[in-house]
Amino acid sequence: MCDVISNALSSVPDPGRRRFLKVLGASAAVGALATAVPSAAAGAPAHRRGRPARTRLVLLGTAGGPAYVDATRAGVSTAVVFEDRVYVVDLGLGAFQRLAQSGLGPDNGLGSALTNVRGVFFTHLHSDHTVDWPGTYVTGSMNATGRTDGAIQVFGPGRRDTLPRVFPPNRPAPALVSPDDPTPGISGMTGYLRQAFAQDVNDRLRDSNFTAPDAMFDVHDIDLSGVWTVDPLGKPPRLDAPIPVWEDGDVRITATLVDHHPTAPAFAYRFDTPDGSVVVSGDTTVSENLIDLAQDCDYLVHEVIDPVFVDDLTAALPADVGPAVREHLLGAHTTIEQVGRDVAEPAGAKNLVLSHMVPGANPMSRWRKAQRGYSGRLVVGEDLMELPVGRRRA
Repeated sequence: MCDVISNALSSVPDPGRRRFLKVLGASAAVGALATAVPSAAAGAPAHRRGRPARTRLVLLGTAGGPAYVDATRAGVSTAVVFEDRVYVVDLGLGAFQRLAQSGLGPDNGLGSALTNVRGVFFTHLHSDHTVDWPGTYVTGSMNATGRTDGAIQVFGPGRRDTLPRVFPPNRPAPALVSPDDPTPGISGMTGYLRQAFAQDVNDRLRDSNFTAPDAMFDVHDIDLSGVWTVDPLGKPPRLDAPIPVWEDGDVRITATLVDHHPTAPAFAYRFDTPDGSVVVSGDTTVSENLIDLAQDCDYLVHEVIDPVFVDDLTAALPADVGPAVREHLLGAHTTIEQVGRDVAEPAGAKNLVLSHMVPGANPMSRWRKAQRGYSGRLVVGEDLMELPVGRRRA
């Protein structure tokens, strides 16, 4: 979920702020909205029995953000694993710690969360999908002991050449942040991280001869030349075919454009291995491009929002804020009622896995309603849940 809730909180007058926090499920303090602390009891991956399947899906973090209202869920992040190769989609708040807890690296006690990671894929550049990227980037070489695979390949949106529209349209445009470069892509963002952490990196290069982040990560903007020139509305066109991203031996990664307007470009990713396929939606409303990408997939990992929460939240906001918040939350995300019936079913997805759940602290009974209109298996995601793709190894 985009930064709209956190921004809205700052606009609520003090007398109404307590009610706002109650709606969000945070009764203690504003600090509960800003941090998501993974459970201290979290350790070995859940739902693993015997030897793991050769291809498997591991949910690292399942909360939508950036206002985290359930301290038992980390920010959104998903891993697809083939043999010992790990591919990570998004790095929400707490995701790097979840990766370390997942057991996907060698158990050597020396810092190995990234040892087996082959690639990182960002769906879009909202903070609740990228906020653990700075920590991953700057500490990468210290958390990859025994790594022999060379640089980790990183893919994500490129620079956007136009600003998103202002909503409501009659509102004055706010002052730009970083007016000289207001819309950097993943490469540009990473360049700024290199500058921000220069003292730390130079210290470690000169004192300990650690690998520099530039050698640890090879960062790519996904090229949309001839596909789409992003406009202020940010609603993507219908694509005739998926976008090739990377082929890593037996693993093929493709993408499509999804509708998270006005944020753009926003991607969904598909991972195909000899055992089956996993599709990760990123943030989107119902998207024909995503339905095309997810045709007959084994697992569709999809974001979901509860419209009851949206009603309660927007009712607690000032009259000049609530309608804009409601427009974004319902217009750029997929509701419980839509995700199974309108996305997973027409895609023919064998399994629908709910992630990026808003609010994270929702009762299970609400999420189960996503089964209506969907004939496949519904899985309500949990942090560190592991799901096999194809048959388990003997």
